[in-house]
Amino acid sequence: MKHSSIPAAQLVVQHCQAKGISNIVISPGSRNAPLILGFTENSFFRCYSIVDERAAAFFALGMAQQLQQPVAVVCSSGSALLNYYPAIAEAFYSHIQLVAISADRPSYKIDVGDGQTIRQDDVFQRHIGYSANLKQDVIHATYSIEKYAPELITHDTIEKTQEAIEKHNNNELNKSLDTVIIKRLPIHINVPFEEPLYNTMLKPSIQAVVKLTSNKIATHHDLKDFAKEWNASKRKMVLVGVNQPNSIEQQYLDRLGEDPSVLVFTESTSNLHHPNFFPSIDSIIAPIEKSKHKASLFKKLQPEVLLTFGGLIVSKKIKSFLREFKPQKHWHVDALNANDTFFALNKHFKIEVQYFLSSFMPLTKKVASEYFNTWNTVKKQYEQKREEYLKQIPFSDFAAFDSICQHIPPKCHVQLANSSTVRYMQLFDMNIQTTVFCNRGTSGIDGSTSTAVGASLANKNPTLLITGDLSFLYDSNGLWNKYLKSDFKIILINNEGGGIFRILPGKEDTVNFETYFETTQQYDVSHLCNMYGLKYLLVNNKKDLENKLPNFFANKTQPSLLEVRTPRIINNKILMSYFDFIS
Repeated sequence: MKHSSIPAAQLVVQHCQAKGISNIVISPGSRNAPLILGFTENSFFRCYSIVDERAAAFFALGMAQQLQQPVAVVCSSGSALLNYYPAIAEAFYSHIQLVAISADRPSYKIDVGDGQTIRQDDVFQRHIGYSANLKQDVIHATYSIEKYAPELITHDTIEKTQEAIEKHNNNELNKSLDTVIIKRLPIHINVPFEEPLYNTMLKPSIQAVVKLTSNKIATHHDLKDFAKEWNASKRKMVLVGVNQPNSIEQQYLDRLGEDPSVLVFTESTSNLHHPNFFPSIDSIIAPIEKSKHKASLFKKLQPEVLLTFGGLIVSKKIKSFLREFKPQKHWHVDALNANDTFFALNKHFKIEVQYFLSSFMPLTKKVASEYFNTWNTVKKQYEQKREEYLKQIPFSDFAAFDSICQHIPPKCHVQLANSSTVRYMQLFDMNIQTTVFCNRGTSGIDGSTSTAVGASLANKNPTLLITGDLSFLYDSNGLWNKYLKSDFKIILINNEGGGIFRILPGKEDTVNFETYFETTQQYDVSHLCNMYGLKYLLVNNKKDLENKLPNFFANKTQPSLLEVRTPRIINNKILMSYFDFIS
């Protein structure tokens, strides 16, 4: 096995192996050659080559999202590193274990006009768990250091200086990798290299000093007083954001769902199911917003105790409601952090949700209340009216999402793009065996395809990406790789622009609106499918869609894309009319 001759490169590889980071996504370059050599020559690592650094970072993020383990991305120096930032920010707010490793030029070649140099140290300062800035080895390319930066030799001899450098680098690598493992935050490791970059040796010249830190999470809290408050309340609301599938035992969900004093609001990304849960939050709240008796109805819905867990919430309506009609108590359960989303947070239980519920639920009892029955009646009414509405509307985004949700096979791994896609999905029921993911940390449209491709490699089930046209075109480089599985599928809802802007306030039917907000487009995506080897299908009506969906899902011999073209002008009207209709 070959090793880079540069000690710092050897340390990075050894620390990653010691901490179990085995998946490495590499973007080509020259300055990162010592790292590429170290990772690709070692059979412990599974290496992936992705040219576009922005796509590479989201690809790695998708893998880490599914594996629930750190995944590393490795790039060259200069602007290559900056392309990691969107995925770094997403990982920061979604607590995904992304390890960004960048090669850098020597400090004495930065800001002097040398090529491919920027100020790489601490470049992600505001959105990173830890930045490890390694020091340049002085026993490598010693002549250049003595010539250009003799001040880097800080001790009496080269050997003593190198010893101090190795101690610093070991400490930085331990701190950073412990952060990504324990705090579940992205980290950045910046490694300066001087030429020559490609020299190798058969045995390592250095041995990493690895400190293995315990990742033990608290499993015990004194919950008796909180259980008393819970049992004394007749209106409890449980609101769940982004949540890993199968992370909570069903018995505890059943107890929540069968308590008449509890409403459990979930979203598509919550990955929690019970017949008594409320999966379409906006279908409850939108009719209240339109009612003459809005204030009294919101008062009736207002919880005394709000219990939240999971990641970020999609629904703007529930956020607006709970900020205006605050709960008396808001408790959040998360082993790491708690967002005061509704400006009412009273208690943060720093514990895993499963451990919390296993301790808390035995202390609770069912409380007589009309809270659930009242709103369950509303739920049944809107479900019935939704069926009536679907029978009378023309083909549109709304109708298309209904058909798609009915045909997604069980045990399918679904990735959603942001903007309209994730919001439409909230309105319909899905098979409870499907798992749903979306980049809700920053809620950007960038990287959804790359994330889905990376995630597909770490999930044994077939992967379906549902995306809009702008999100798909924005991240078309996500298909520029050799890792598309034969059962990877994309449903592209093409309404020829940013349809969500027709829903938001301020819409005007003007040329400026269509150009600068909606950003209309008429590109033929079949050419992209041809270039990247995807089977292409096109539908533009409900009958065609429902006829083609079964075969689209059944065919697993080639990655496929189904383009669903919907009428741009009427989609927003149909969606807004839905909320009027169920009101």
